Amino acid sequence: MLSLSQKNTLLRSVLTVLLLSIGILMVLPFLWMASASFKNQADIFEFPIRWIPKAFDWSNYQEVWLGKVPYYVFYINSIKITFLQVLGSLVTSSLAGFAFARLRFQFRDSIFLIYLATMIVPPQVLFVPRFILFDYLNLVNTHEAIILPGMFTVLGTFLMRQFFSTLPTELFEASKIDGAGYWRMYWQISLPLVKPALVTLLILTFTWHWNEYENPLILLRDRDLFTIPLGLLSYTDGENSTNYPLIMAASVLALAPLVIIVCLCQRWFVEGIANTGLKG
Repeated sequence: MLSLSQKNTLLRSVLTVLLLSIGILMVLPFLWMASASFKNQADIFEFPIRWIPKAFDWSNYQEVWLGKVPYYVFYINSIKITFLQVLGSLVTSSLAGFAFARLRFQFRDSIFLIYLATMIVPPQVLFVPRFILFDYLNLVNTHEAIILPGMFTVLGTFLMRQFFSTLPTELFEASKIDGAGYWRMYWQISLPLVKPALVTLLILTFTWHWNEYENPLILLRDRDLFTIPLGLLSYTDGENSTNYPLIMAASVLALAPLVIIVCLCQRWFVEGIANTGLKG
């Protein structure tokens, strides 16, 4: 008969093996993608899979970066657009979240509820009216048409509002006694305490906008304005002429910034997700 501690140890071991197995299954496609990026067209679909290429073909990356398709232009466009969208989201969401959490004004909770309810509207419903609006403003086929809507996020406002709500009320009362205004409470007192939320929002918005496909597809026409998701289509000319090694190399380059950011910010990201919603 197993003791309670032995049962707990056995259960943890089983869960560890199960989660490790699931993690390996999730990572395998990315490992295959990285391996395929160093192969030629003939070896990429070799079966059984050769995980380590017979010879590493670095020409795929050279062709992607400096070849006929201006992939570095797509890369620069994605960095520019994503950076401005993430920066705008951090500013607007933190300001709105602080206002909804700490400012007292009429119909505050009702306005926040209505704002939150817009999340149920499918993004596809807004494609046509958004295109008409930007066409009227002569912003179609410009990066501004992608950047401006991406600087505002309902999820980010909700996330920041939840974090600001968890801060002790006594902290703000003491700052009022010292003569601090709302701006100083926001900038000098609140923001340093909600760093996990800011990092969480940064990762979520960066991942979303870096991989965004539909809005650039609808609003951008010139190839020099394309982002990475649209640029990947340049390696697909038809069903029988798709260059898979180049697609894999381009995908590895596209994935690299996401991996770097998640690895650097993982600690604050986990803390931010764990603390979200502790107080409404």
